[in-house]
Amino acid sequence: MMVGRLYLEHLSDADLALLAAVAETEGKARRDPERLETLIDSPAAYRMLFAVPGRDPLLRGSPFLIFAVLVHRVVRDLGRVSFVEEWVGPRQRVPVFDTVRLRDFGADPMRRLFLAQLLASYTNVASGSTLVKTSRGWRRRRFSELDPMRLIELAELVPDAERPAVYRRLGDLSLFLTGIFPDYAGERLVADRERRALERALAPADRERSENRDVVWLLERLGRRAYRIAQQATDRRTAMAAVLADVSENFAAARRVLNVLTDRYLFPMRRQWFGAE
Repeated sequence: MMVGRLYLEHLSDADLALLAAVAETEGKARRDPERLETLIDSPAAYRMLFAVPGRDPLLRGSPFLIFAVLVHRVVRDLGRVSFVEEWVGPRQRVPVFDTVRLRDFGADPMRRLFLAQLLASYTNVASGSTLVKTSRGWRRRRFSELDPMRLIELAELVPDAERPAVYRRLGDLSLFLTGIFPDYAGERLVADRERRALERALAPADRERSENRDVVWLLERLGRRAYRIAQQATDRRTAMAAVLADVSENFAAARRVLNVLTDRYLFPMRRQWFGAE
């Protein structure tokens, strides 16, 4: 019931009307939060959103509903396949028969909700500027939620009370880039001169192992550390604290689930929906 109510917080009236149509009972989705995930998981919900070639699903549902349906769809797929195409480098995929960990990660309803929230949040990203004190006085520096280097800098500048929220977003970005844009992250995201700054943001043990590692590896370790910092500042009694701990511990599995989702469903629409490349 709790997961259903959390879904309800993110769904628009239009989303609920679509899900009511899936249930063939007008208003049923709103009155019964427990059934929401069942309706989102339904093949009928996927058909309603994606069955018409060339029609943008965002014309029918909110970003959250679109990505919730896709996350459920890929979890269904993982239950039926014996291998997945694993990302090993820019434009390089190899078949890997280890699908159990991916199915186990996707089996938890809070993790599915987390991934849907993550993807929906990057359809409208924040950017701006902040004042930074330098040896030459105060300077205005741009930041963007799509730039891990700027988020790392921001985490060092904000007051202690605001730092966990920045680290949470840094963890989100690390997962988003490695899951949805792994080729870009591995090949073009970080300039050589910025790599050292990225390495300094890692945990000490990972910093020692970072030599000759690709940027996806660095972001994966950075994401794990960022989520761990955010989780430690979150009320341990909340569901979100448990999810952040889960994703920190299972970051590679979360990233791989998003890789499969991207390769199967998102690839043609990534730039249109996210514009991160």
